Amino acid sequence: MFRISIHPRSWRLTIASRPLTRERMTRPFWQDRRVQALILLLSAIILRSPDFGNPIVEVDEQFYVLIGDRMVTEGAIPFVDIWDRKPIGTFLIFAFARLFGDGFLPYQLVATLFAWGTAIGVLVAARQLGAKAATALFAGVIYLAWIEIFGGRGGQAGVFMNLFVTWGAVLTLRLPALAEAGRVRAILWNGVAACLLAGIAIQIKYTPAVEGAFFGLAHLWFLRKAAGGWPSIIAAGAIWALAGLAPTIAVIAVYTAMGHYEAFMYANFWSIGGRGSYPQATVVSKFFGIVAKTSPLWVAAAFALRRFDDPRRALLIGWIVAAFIAFLSIGTFILSYALSLIAPFLIAAVPLLDRRPRAALLVFLFAAILWVRDSWFYYDDEAQVREVAALMKANSGDECPYVFEGDTILYHLADSCLPGTYPFPSHLWLSTETHAIGVDQADEVRRILATRPPVIVITTQKKDVWAPEVLGIIRRELAANYRPIRRVPREDFQLVVYLRNDREPVGMR
Repeated sequence: MFRISIHPRSWRLTIASRPLTRERMTRPFWQDRRVQALILLLSAIILRSPDFGNPIVEVDEQFYVLIGDRMVTEGAIPFVDIWDRKPIGTFLIFAFARLFGDGFLPYQLVATLFAWGTAIGVLVAARQLGAKAATALFAGVIYLAWIEIFGGRGGQAGVFMNLFVTWGAVLTLRLPALAEAGRVRAILWNGVAACLLAGIAIQIKYTPAVEGAFFGLAHLWFLRKAAGGWPSIIAAGAIWALAGLAPTIAVIAVYTAMGHYEAFMYANFWSIGGRGSYPQATVVSKFFGIVAKTSPLWVAAAFALRRFDDPRRALLIGWIVAAFIAFLSIGTFILSYALSLIAPFLIAAVPLLDRRPRAALLVFLFAAILWVRDSWFYYDDEAQVREVAALMKANSGDECPYVFEGDTILYHLADSCLPGTYPFPSHLWLSTETHAIGVDQADEVRRILATRPPVIVITTQKKDVWAPEVLGIIRRELAANYRPIRRVPREDFQLVVYLRNDREPVGMR
């Protein structure tokens, strides 16, 4: 009997005979790599299936669905026809998923595959650190459970990004063994792969640039330890930097060739400096909320690293520090931004979880309990959102409705045209975006209202981050020229549908 395999340490492809030894005959079937991969896939499907087909899993991915759809059906160009500052990789993933159907299941299945691939990366890293097969498999399941409670139930950018960063870390954890063996060439190619993976992640979200820099520096350090000379170190550093930057350079080149260099650079880079800050109390509250919610992972990681006498200990600490710096760099501390912390904390905790199975069980149960709680108390507002979309569609005709505040997915569900290049509602009313979207918020809202949208959707939420001028403009317009025709519950507030005064409502129940 023959087998084709990739060696867990060297990653070399081998074809060898595989006799049926007593060990193989008595080993539990679930320790087979294919069975473990299948177990992780089934775990991912079970955990994520409650949201399959749900159009309102998370706010951001509603917007990604809209962009992916318009890219495929209308040839829309991100940053030009539809504005955002997210890298293009996320939009390309959603556009790819759109090729498989005009629904929500395709992107959710793609996201499930990404989560599964990341869980396999966690399993491989755990085995690299010497964990038993059961611990490594359970670590993969724990990862899948934990991303659920940090907004990773659907297609948030972190779900996709984590795949590339985690596998970059898996490669980086090979460095001590490669350096000890003096394998300079292997370190060179290992670095190319790790930095390229980080570079791909950067085009999904820019924060992995910090982790990519760490991967590169770690490779430089171990290349030196492997007796690499300074000329080879300098050359390798340049090659690795180029590998990490290559995806971004390629995207810039494409936009330049299309004549949209300035639009791309402003959306992706320059606009970041124009963003305002949130109220300090809000920022502090969200930050410590995330610290508390991740505490089982980082406490387990801290205890594990204290007793982990291994050259890879420094690499794990470095990865955690890099991931945390990347997390801090955003400054807004939205729950889903912490998705990038789960894999490094969890993998660093593996030595403890391997020694103390009860600790592994507790870490899993923490996530499982929160998952059950969130599932039971989750606002099932799909019917209400679809009702609002149906009203938008029935009452708009060939004109473009305007979702001033509410679910971006309403445009997609209503199959409507967009009122402008800023369909993500908060870009036009959030005070932190006043000087960061390339146009004056108030002027853009006035321009949209001048087109006399047949339907305007708002919510009853009260916020401390409204742009006052914009809020005044929309309130005056609604009072003068519109009337509310429907209110539906949405979480702990209401969606309100306003119809232009010269139109009679259609499709009312």
